[in-house]
Amino acid sequence: MKKKWIWILVAIPVVWLTGIIGLSFVWPDVSKYQKINPVKTSFMEYREDEWRSEGKNIRISQRWVPLGRISPYVMKAVLIAEDDKFWRHEGFDYVAIQKAVEKDLKQRKFKVGGSTISQQLAKNLFLTPSRNPVRKIREAIYTWRMEENLSKKRILEIYLNVAEWGQGIFGIEMAARHYFGKSAAALSAMEAARLAAVLPNPRLYSPTGNSRYVNYRSEKIYGIMVRRGIVIEEYEEVLQDPRETGADPSGGITVTTGSDEKTTAASPTTPIPGDSGNQQVPTVESLPQGQKPSPATLPGEAQSPRNPGP
Repeated sequence: MKKKWIWILVAIPVVWLTGIIGLSFVWPDVSKYQKINPVKTSFMEYREDEWRSEGKNIRISQRWVPLGRISPYVMKAVLIAEDDKFWRHEGFDYVAIQKAVEKDLKQRKFKVGGSTISQQLAKNLFLTPSRNPVRKIREAIYTWRMEENLSKKRILEIYLNVAEWGQGIFGIEMAARHYFGKSAAALSAMEAARLAAVLPNPRLYSPTGNSRYVNYRSEKIYGIMVRRGIVIEEYEEVLQDPRETGADPSGGITVTTGSDEKTTAASPTTPIPGDSGNQQVPTVESLPQGQKPSPATLPGEAQSPRNPGP
């Protein structure tokens, strides 16, 4: 009789876990996000519950913008900072996961990490920030389902619109307006780099502050953009000087051609010169705040404490 109860006690959690994992393969409907924009994510709801429990009167500030109205600099900076293999992997960066697991085993902690943009979005849309093996399994299933049902561009578009960028600030449009007083389409390369630099912990760091960590990380991201030809520094300097450019009603930059002296407006979403998007340069990871990087330090040697969220 005693053995029977032991088996029952063991079977109940096993059946429960199997049910949860099995349900993750069919629910929620990921394919609906091919055309429908998520109104509120699980992570946003988690933040709201957190604020209520702390007695804080904070509201979510978010404004959705399509990918075509986001500066290409933002897309490049975020991918360099968070997931440099985004266009090539199928949802998982196995090398990064292996390194993260080895680090966890060494420190005897369960953090894993090494998350791709797809994994971060899966956590943001469907899960809470809790860390346990079952959650990681569900995250993997949701990531796989998103990669099967959504295009890479759509995954990136949703991610940029729901990512947390500060206390109550969600999405790149509100982040751009809050920190720099402009639309996401008008962000410069350095502004994009600074916004990307704080993603691991946007409530601890500010893109406009003077944090040594943010300064170092954003300069690394910007440097990679320059080396890849995404940013032409001389061109950026001209754009920063209003005497060198004309204002265009559409919000673009007026460029004068040397051959016929005609002017054309360059949209904020115009492809950046030399941006092939295929060069493989080490992704930028964080250095602990206060640690002075040596000239030989490469991105990815150390990582800042990541926000409990995505």
